[in-house]
Amino acid sequence: MKAAVISSPGVVGIETVDDPAPGPRDVVVQVAACGLCGTDLHILQGEFAPTLPIVPGHEFAGEIVAVGSEVRELAVGDQVAVDPSLYCHECHYCRIGRSNLCERWAAIGVTVPGGAAEFAAAPVANCVKLPEHIRTVDAALIEPLSCAVRGYDILRSQLASHVLIYGSGTMGLMMLELAKRTGAATVDVVDINEERLTTATALGCSQVATNADEIARPRGWDVVIDATGNAQAIQDALDRVGKGGTFLQFGVADYAARATIEPYRIYNQEITITGSMAVLHSYERAAELFAGGVLDPEVFISDRLPLVDYASALERFKAGKGRKIQVVP
Repeated sequence: MKAAVISSPGVVGIETVDDPAPGPRDVVVQVAACGLCGTDLHILQGEFAPTLPIVPGHEFAGEIVAVGSEVRELAVGDQVAVDPSLYCHECHYCRIGRSNLCERWAAIGVTVPGGAAEFAAAPVANCVKLPEHIRTVDAALIEPLSCAVRGYDILRSQLASHVLIYGSGTMGLMMLELAKRTGAATVDVVDINEERLTTATALGCSQVATNADEIARPRGWDVVIDATGNAQAIQDALDRVGKGGTFLQFGVADYAARATIEPYRIYNQEITITGSMAVLHSYERAAELFAGGVLDPEVFISDRLPLVDYASALERFKAGKGRKIQVVP
């Protein structure tokens, strides 16, 4: 089969690799679409736990074309979205219900071959069967949505909170949609990309700006979310949290990124600084939300490129063009 392969840091190409074979409790999915995200850029840099070479792609959906000998829950022909998370179920963190922090954490498309290919293998337990009204190519959005749901699990937002989101790419826009549905009084969005801010406005945010100084919120915000991973944005975002507020590091920053905090301010103003790592008990709920129409795929998916253009799709994503970019085998 044809697959995108990151062979060494900074090097990606299309190669012919062996077709995957299902283990006893696995299925093989013919990929309908695979989304790109910031994690893929980190993998390209050799970060985020990869062992290269690797077939990337952790946001994907498709049709089951083969099942393992012990699979009974799903059948050939079923349309599924795939949770890429792989846990050991044995370590301390798995045993206390924090499997996204697994000491042997792995993921399809990160540590084992993923969905930037014609076919991908996955445990049957990681597959969610799609209802008939959902287009399979759209369902690759479920994985990033499940990360956003996890983020809101961490926040435990109160009704009538004032929310500020840094970044209006796919993840920032998903956080916007969830903020609207979790009772936020206002949801403001900051981004230096004015084209993306236009989409945030269309989705019903309260205010948009290229600098938070342009938004009148003298007491700061109750919830500030970084969805960029950019060190400058993170530093600015930390300074915007109001008394008693919460800062969520949601975007994936470079390993070398640094920000300065003021311990006295955290103490004196009872500020919470927290993070959200991938998916935890949120994939099925994201699938339910997606089936219920929480996202409009026509708004969120800006580009569908052929798999053979994977390298240029990554470059387009890195340049901040469009919103969700997918490759289609």
